[in-house]
Parts: sequence; C-alpha cells; structure tokens
Amino acid sequence: MIRRRIFLASPLLFMPVARPAIAQGDAGRVLRFVPQADVSVVDPLNTTSYAVRNHGHLVWDTLYGIDEHATPHPQLAESHVVEDDGRRWVFTLRSGPTFHDGEPVRAADAVASIRRWMARDTHGQTLAGRLAEIRALDDRRFEIRLRQPFGAMLAALGKSSSYPCFIMPERLANTPPLQAMTEAIGSGPYRFLAAERRAGDRAIYQRYDRYVPAPSGPVAVTAGPKIAHFERLEWRILPDPATTAAALQTGEVDWWERVAPDLRTVLQRRREVVVDRIEGGGTIGMLRPNHLHPPFDDPAARRALWPALDQRQFMQAIMGEDTSRYRTGIGAFTPGSPLASDAGMENITGPGSLDRARQLLAATGKVGAKVVTLNPADQINNSTLTLVAIDMMRKVGLDAEAATSDWSTMLARRARKDPPAQGGWNAVYVAFGGEDLMNPGGHPLLRGNAGDAWFGWPNSPGLEALRNDWFEAPDDAAQRRVGAEIGRVFFEEVPYWPLGQYFVESAYRRGLRVERRGLSLALNVRREG
Repeated sequence: MIRRRIFLASPLLFMPVARPAIAQGDAGRVLRFVPQADVSVVDPLNTTSYAVRNHGHLVWDTLYGIDEHATPHPQLAESHVVEDDGRRWVFTLRSGPTFHDGEPVRAADAVASIRRWMARDTHGQTLAGRLAEIRALDDRRFEIRLRQPFGAMLAALGKSSSYPCFIMPERLANTPPLQAMTEAIGSGPYRFLAAERRAGDRAIYQRYDRYVPAPSGPVAVTAGPKIAHFERLEWRILPDPATTAAALQTGEVDWWERVAPDLRTVLQRRREVVVDRIEGGGTIGMLRPNHLHPPFDDPAARRALWPALDQRQFMQAIMGEDTSRYRTGIGAFTPGSPLASDAGMENITGPGSLDRARQLLAATGKVGAKVVTLNPADQINNSTLTLVAIDMMRKVGLDAEAATSDWSTMLARRARKDPPAQGGWNAVYVAFGGEDLMNPGGHPLLRGNAGDAWFGWPNSPGLEALRNDWFEAPDDAAQRRVGAEIGRVFFEEVPYWPLGQYFVESAYRRGLRVERRGLSLALNVRREG
C-alpha cells in the first residue's frame, strides 16, 4: 500500500524560511508567485508543461481567448468574416498591440505563428490537412483558405492549453517547429527578463507598459482584458511543499499556484491565507505507455492492466478520503462533457481482479518484463501517483522500476524515442486539465498518428479515422455517437490508462484579489487594503 506523504507535524510549516522579506513599499509593486513547476524551456510550443503554458500566457497573446464555457472571444483579433461555405476566413487584427521589442503585431506575424503552431497542435494538424492557403492581405488582415470547412476554427485558434496558438514575431515564428526558440519576445502583459532567469530558482517578468488589452469580454480563463497590476512578477521555485507553505504563511511569497494536498487543511486554518479552487475543471491523471517498445508495444499487454486498475486507490493516495476532491469512473473524455459515455466503461467500473490481470499478462508472454517509469520526485502529485502505478504493475508481474529525476530532466527524457536501456522509457504519469480532454479534436493523448503523436507515440488508424468522423459529424447527436465509438476503441487499443480526476486549490495571502477564474494565471490580480 502506497501511503500519502504527511507534512502536518513538520516544524517547517511554522518557521520562517531563509529568504529576504518583502521590502517596504514593494507590496503594490511586486507579486511573488510559486508556480507548479519551473519554466523548463521558454518556448510554449516545445512542451505541454502547464508551467510553460502559463509562462506563455504572460508573455504572448492569442488571436482569441476562451471563457469558462469554452466560448471564444477576441484577443489580438478584432473581427473575422467567413465566406464560401466556411472555406474562406478573413481575420482582422486590432490596431495598437506591439511586441516587446516595439514592433507592431502584423498579419505576417500571425500567419507565421499559425504555420508553426499547426505542426505541433492536434487541432492545428487537422487544420493543416484542410488548408489550401494562408497569407497576409495587408498589415492587419490575413486570409485562411480551406479545401474543406473547419468548424472548430475559433476554438482551435483560441484554445488555452496544449498547445495555445500564441502569436510571435515572424522571425521567431519561422523557427522550425521541432526546434525550441531561445527568445521570449511577445506582445503580452509581461516581458520575460531572460538576464534575471535562474534555472531551479526563479523566473522574472516585468510589466509591459505598452500593452494594449482586449477592450471587452468576460475575465475568465484566457478571455477578456488581461491586466498586469504589478510592475514586477517573480516566479519563485522553492525546494519542497513544506517550505512553500511556510513561506506563504510568513509573507515571503504571495501566491502558491497548486497546494500540496496534505497541506491544504493546515493552510485553511491560517487567517492570513485564502485557499481557493480557481480551476474548476479539475485535473485528470493518466498513465501513458510507450507504444514503441516492449512490453507496451503489444495492445494485449496494455489491456492486461485493466482488471488491476483501481482509480479510487490512485485518487486516495493524493486526496485522502474526501470524495468531494476527486472522481472515479473516468474514461476517455472529461466526465460531464458531451462525449463522455458508458462505452467500454465496464473495464473501469467492473470488479477488479489482480489474478485476472496476471492471467492476461501471462498469456502475452510479458511476465517479468522491465518497465522503466519516469518519476519527477519534485512534483508531489505526479511522483505519488507514479509510485502507485509502479506498485500496481509489480503486482501483476511486471518488473517496474522508477527512473527518478527532477521535473526538467523528466521532460527531456520523456521526449526521447530511444529504447529504455538507451535513455528512453516505458511508462510515464501525465496530467491534463479537463478542458484539454473534452473532445478528440484537442485531446492530446487520443491521437494515434504514430511518430507525430504526443509522447508515447501510439499508432492507431482506427482512432484517427474516428477523430476525422467527429470533425465531419453534422450535429451534436452524431458527434456523441462518434464519441461512444471512440470510447469503445479506446479500451481496446489503450493509448493510456485513466487514473481519475482530482481537484487542486491555490493559496494566496489575504488581501490579494484574484479576479481571473479557470486558470491560475497571475493576471487581473491586485493587492487591496
């Protein structure tokens, strides 16, 4: 039995940490924020890390933003028109926005950025397959011509996560899609101060005084005016959750993005701290097998784990007994979303059996196979759930081992396709917000396009064909029918194992007003009193 880490008795929780206190007069000028992880790279198209995504939303803007209902609203775009039965889109940019180097945001920048984004994003790859032409018409207008309609255009260009279509200067957007950019020059509310970056310690941002926010829209997720109320934003990387909790209580930091579950109750008892569930969509945990190498290149070996998978055990390992903080019965799509169905769900909700799992694995000849499982020890939820997964795999007869490292090292290794003995891997825990997993258009782990798929690289022509059917479905009922069939194929081909959905909170100093909901972004937040 894997037990949760308990910090409740740690004296660190009630002791000041050895960091300089907030200087007199800094309170309204500097916001000190502890992100969920370090900024491993500055290019938000180089990783699906949510820390890098959030960094991206500070530095860059998108053409559209989405609200808590996934409705797109203009950001850099002022307007658009659709002609030729959905085959011609013309977008007009707002007048006024500039990049941090002072250059105006032009249609040519948007065209180059969309081209680069299409090579990386799941929606973008589908758009690329339908694209006839994309070109700038003048400095403020660009045109997208399609061979066939793409009804998800605004949702794709405005998506908040995995991967957002950030608009970058043309010279940076011309960087090959698989090559990471090393500069972070955007048009967003904050400028990234590369000279003050210290890996593993801090990332620093300065308010961009020439930023021109969207004039309207609801302030939620990435929609509406994005306001930087602080002159300076400091992302602080602290060594462990207990130290972070202590720093928050003593005022050494202002905001902890994601509270470690075992420290939530402690912080709720502190009058100077507010514990707030900002992200209502929850987080879905998944164990991703590497489809390139044994044993999980064999779908029968992947299916063998279904009888052993107990989502409740995974969720209780990080959230305890409080069922308001997690959900089980999670399949291919976010629960409560239009495509969530019962198709194949007996694999999750039916009676479990370790003996049955062992029998199924034995029939594949994979008993005793080594499973190198990536374990980022500095990410408490990820690491805890990784250890539960290793325990499960060992119980069914696999030789599962933890390849333990820090978060940044794990991300680099996760991208390698080499055999595990040569620096690759067999399994990795991943987590995505519920907004990323609501449909096959944006769901990163449901792509089955082999070498172009998300890390793990499944090859599933069946899932790919159904994904195309979903895009072509004429109405909601037809989309739901396709979604049910995707659920059935999902449990047969097993691109990943869903482990459950859990809900995390932010914690910040009382006196901060956090206006933006849906994502824990340090935007539209101010200090009052």
